[in-house]
Formats: sequence, structure tokens, C-alpha cells
Amino acid sequence: MHVVVLGAGYAGLTLTRLLERTLPEGVDITLVDESPDHLVQHELHRVIRRPELAGEITVSLPAALDRATVRVARVEGIDRDERVVTLSDGDLEYDLAAICLGAQTAFYGLEGVFEYGTPLKRLSHASRIRRRALAVCRRDDARIVVGGAGLSGVQVAGELAALAREEGSTASVTILEQLDRVAPGFPAHFQRAVERTLEDAGVEVRTGATVVEADAERITLESGERVPYDQFVWTGGIRGSDALAGDRPTVDGDLRLDEHTFALGDAARVVDADGDAVPASAQSAVREARTAAENISRLVDARSTGSDPLVPHLETFSFDSPGWLVSVGDDAVAQVGPAVFTGRPAKALKTTVGVGYLSSIGGIRNAAELVYRDAISPGRV
Repeated sequence: MHVVVLGAGYAGLTLTRLLERTLPEGVDITLVDESPDHLVQHELHRVIRRPELAGEITVSLPAALDRATVRVARVEGIDRDERVVTLSDGDLEYDLAAICLGAQTAFYGLEGVFEYGTPLKRLSHASRIRRRALAVCRRDDARIVVGGAGLSGVQVAGELAALAREEGSTASVTILEQLDRVAPGFPAHFQRAVERTLEDAGVEVRTGATVVEADAERITLESGERVPYDQFVWTGGIRGSDALAGDRPTVDGDLRLDEHTFALGDAARVVDADGDAVPASAQSAVREARTAAENISRLVDARSTGSDPLVPHLETFSFDSPGWLVSVGDDAVAQVGPAVFTGRPAKALKTTVGVGYLSSIGGIRNAAELVYRDAISPGRV
């Protein structure tokens, strides 16, 4: 039997490591990703200001795995009827598959936004944002604009404001959000704390500001206002992988697309066992991977004993977040239960969570380096 995991983000790598422990030795496991390394996406914004962190937030896939085969290739298509994945280097057949391809930045067809707005999904994006920021910070009264005030946009804006201060620049940083609150979709008291922390960091927060187009110098809002900029970063939303034609298919709590295929992480819109939409986040992806691993194991057991593969009772995923964390430059905002806090306790918790995740995927050395760099970095715990 052959189990294939497509994508090595939070969901894909966590799932593969769990399957290595739970599936019989006779079951082949293949993990496919276009990179040989796993990227710790929630720390990517920090590379804008601290490029030396790039090595600490990437983990070699072969080093993180015990028995799974790593195939470095781009997923170009999935034929679920034939159970064949089309890769950039050939085809791959499967008995069971998990689609964990993550999401891409959505530009919504807005004229000029793709051409002029830099996303933040890869190390190369962080490097590009840093180079541009350093260049514009040398100008008088430079203007940096971040489109989208989800957690990624908040973290980018915070890093850029801190970088400008470190460079002794007068550059302004503005974040635009079309809804009436930053961190849309999160609890109201967390949103308020994030907005205050952004403002304390020197970021101008503009909500109710819907971007409709951009050119090389200005961003046009739905109101007709034109916002001038010297640097434009776009974090305004997500879409599915090209292999899924940009779609993020909806799956219920058992995470099944069909009897042979699962979808989880940012690649899918997950509706949990309580009927609630699950937010696209690292913690959601990791926890969904545990449910997917259990269900794949049950299906493998049923097939190995000759049982009807539709018979096993499958586990259903329920999402009940213990809290949320977001960095804002040299500060952070944390929510644990009903309590929201900032400053040193929030920063310490953010570091602890990051180190815990790296340790869980076998990045012990990376985790140690991250703690060391946090300890010696100005403004950090």
C-alpha cells in the first residue's frame, strides 16, 4: 500500500511524522514538496529584519523523517478518480493521499496589485521586502504600505516599523484593512490589543480601507482615495494551490474529500465536528494532522484485514483554540483563554511556542539557535 502526502508545510510534515509511527512497516509513505526543506512560516516575517534567522526557520525534510521517501517536485495536478498525482518530474500513484499543499497569496484580480505588491510566502519574498525597505528608508519621508491586516500583515508591518527605527529612518508604515478591525475573525479583545500594539509600534492603522487597484506609485481605495507609497507589501488573503485551480475545497470534520483522499491545513476549508469554520493557521494545521493520521491509520488497518474501507468509524476534528499569538516588531500580543497580554510575557510565550514546534519536528538544533538569537537580539526577551 502506498500513502502519499502532498505538501510539507505544518500539516504535511506533522502528518508524515505521525504516519511513520502509526502505519505498518510494509506501507510505503511518500512526502512530496517542491522544496527539500520545511519552512516555519510563522517566523518568516522575522527574516525581514534578521536575515541570519533564515537557517533557523528551515528544517531539512530528510533529516526530519525516519522512513518516508521525500520526493522534491512540484504538484501540477491530482486525478482523484485514477488516484494519480501529476508532478513536475513524472506521475505518482497512490492508494491513500492527503492534500496538504497550503495556500498561496490571493490577489483577487485587482489591477496592479500582483505586479507591485510583494507577498510574504517564501524566504525570497522576505529578502526582497528587506532589500526594498532598506533602500526606501534612505529617502526622506518614505512611505511603506502593507495591504491586509491579518496576522501575517500585522507581523510584517511590525517588522518594517522596527527596521525603520533601527535604520534611523523617518519612513512611515501604514497598514490597510478592508474590514472594520485588524486581525479579522479573531476575538474582539485580541483585535483591540493588536491594534493598540501596532499603533504603539508607530504603525498607522487604517480599517475600512478597501484596495481596488495599484500602480507604481499609488494604491487606489474603494473610496477613490489614492494612497502614495514607496514600498507596497500585500498580505490581503489566500487562495488554493495551482494544482487545485486555486480552489480550497471544503471538507467536514473527518477531513475526507473522497474515500481515498484527505485535505487539510490551508489547502482546505475545514468545517469541524461542531459545524464551525476552522481558521487557516499553523495551530489548526498541526491539530488537523493528528485527526488525519488517525483516520488514515484506521483505513489502512481496514484494508489490510480485507474489511470494507467505508466501514471504519473515522475520528472527527473539533477546533477549540487554547489561544492566539502574534508578533508586532519587538512586542507581541498573546491570548490564552480569556486573558490577553503583551510585553515580555507575550514575547516569552511566542518564543516558547516556536521552540516547541521546532522540537516537535526534529529541529532541536534550530530550536536552540532560535532561543540563543532571541536572547541576544536587541529588544527581545
